[in-house]
Amino acid sequence: MQLLNAVNYSFPLLASTTETADSSMVVAAVLLSLVVIYLASKVGGELSNRVGLPPVLGELVGGVIVGISVLHLLVFPEAGTDSSSSLIISFLQSTAGLSPQAADSVFTAQSEVISVLAELGVIILLFEIGLESNLKDLMAVGIQATIVAIVGVVAPFAAGTVGLMTLFGVGAVPAIFAGAALTATSIGITSKVLSEIGRLNSKEGQIILGAAVIDDVLGIIVLAVVASLAKDGEVDVTKVIYLIICATAFLLGAILLGNFFNKSFVAIVDRLKTRGELIIPAFIFAFVMAYLAAVIQLEAILGAFAAGLVLEETDKRKELQKQVIPVADMLVPIFFVVVGAKTDLSVLNPAIPSNREGLVMATFLILVAIIGKVITGLTVFGQPQINRLAIGVGMIPRGEVGLVFAGVGAASGVLSKPLGAAIIMMVILTTFLAPPLLRFVFPDTDTATDSEKLILDGAAPSLTIEKPALLESETDLRES
Repeated sequence: MQLLNAVNYSFPLLASTTETADSSMVVAAVLLSLVVIYLASKVGGELSNRVGLPPVLGELVGGVIVGISVLHLLVFPEAGTDSSSSLIISFLQSTAGLSPQAADSVFTAQSEVISVLAELGVIILLFEIGLESNLKDLMAVGIQATIVAIVGVVAPFAAGTVGLMTLFGVGAVPAIFAGAALTATSIGITSKVLSEIGRLNSKEGQIILGAAVIDDVLGIIVLAVVASLAKDGEVDVTKVIYLIICATAFLLGAILLGNFFNKSFVAIVDRLKTRGELIIPAFIFAFVMAYLAAVIQLEAILGAFAAGLVLEETDKRKELQKQVIPVADMLVPIFFVVVGAKTDLSVLNPAIPSNREGLVMATFLILVAIIGKVITGLTVFGQPQINRLAIGVGMIPRGEVGLVFAGVGAASGVLSKPLGAAIIMMVILTTFLAPPLLRFVFPDTDTATDSEKLILDGAAPSLTIEKPALLESETDLRES
């Protein structure tokens, strides 16, 4: 109990919400929640992987099943529920002696702790993405990929935002947030399919991959801007300009910092002899950068991403990537399962008249999501024989990046239930549609080449790991 009291002293979050409850009950509730989360993520991820779909989709669906939409194992107060709606709290009442009077405070503390862990998970996710985004590859893809990426961000963002405001009367801030969610592109799904059909090294494949990587960077900037806007609840043009300048300067500053910081970081790491001599300093740097981003009114995840870009240039990059993977495997699934658990799909039930607007919004977002990316292929110039439709289709899947938008939007409270569920449905459908559509637009495909099979086999099962593994392996093959 001394340890638990120390935990409460160190973390006022637990102490303030468990004054009438035994702190051991809070720990028990959190542990049971983690058991549910990890089971949902693993079972969902494995099933998804076995049918040839990204594991992250299975984690999301697993979250939906254990959350407010189905089983009510993992529910949160912001969804309008209380302790009586949580099966975990009910289980503790029947087996561990949790009193009804203390149930509400335990439920609140448990939800807050899990939400904090989910936020930490998305910070680790963005650090990992930055760590595995090669700056040289980003600059080598050329102007074609850059134009495709910019159009792929601007077109769906503008169409989605304006459409929601004019057609559905959605407020400016939630419309901007939903429009921003349409800008994402998941490179992991597309690269896997391109490898399977032997098109990874084609001109179309290279443009798709390069544009998707640039989309990740642009998407992070857009997310930082709209998430900061969501805190104030209104759109201030001056603040938008300020945030764009800050986000751009922050990333560019981090890149420039890398040229001076790399050698110092390696020198410090080489002098350390205890366990964690590499990963602990890396996380210290990532968390400091995340803190600095938050201080200047950007999102902490932008700082984590910038830290990853800086450390990607060090000689310890490959070793650090390997050491980050187990940490990400523990924390990142919490984020995706929580996003699914907080998604109330009942708002899309057409039998309830008040839900029909949400279904119409979901249909609108899906159409904009597909058309807004397909038209990017038309911007490719100087390539008369290139398959422009394939380029556009390759940009369709939103994957984990789209879920990050949905999760941040739900956490900020700026998205209504119908709009939040509509965004989740858009992410799921576009991610499911991309693989068969890519195979359709490349009708004359052969089986993957031996080198591409090696690339595919070397890719990690996580969506966030596939991208860099593919790009890096491909570069190594070309150099050899």
